[in-house]
Amino acid sequence: KYGNIKTVVNGHTFSSKKEADRYRTLSLLEKGKAISNLRLQVKYVLIPKQVGERECSYYADFVYDKDGETIVEDVKASKYFQTDVYKIKRKLMLYIHGIKIKEVY
Repeated sequence: KYGNIKTVVNGHTFSSKKEADRYRTLSLLEKGKAISNLRLQVKYVLIPKQVGERECSYYADFVYDKDGETIVEDVKASKYFQTDVYKIKRKLMLYIHGIKIKEVY
């Protein structure tokens, strides 16, 4: 969406070249043991399913462990271009799960 070009790396399809490049970097860091347990598109439920409503979820681009801490990353084209929906989900992640999303530009 928003004019990004889907890119495939190692059998994984990414929403943009920037996200694919970040995956390459994180993969190298994992091979070098700087990070561990790299996961893609990890789902976090923000508001459970309710009668007549679907659940509201956030999908993290990348989740990994570094120095005993779990890092949740979202790749963004720019810090100035964030949808209102993303901003609300970012706040809900912090409020509900206690997770501050690391935004990568």
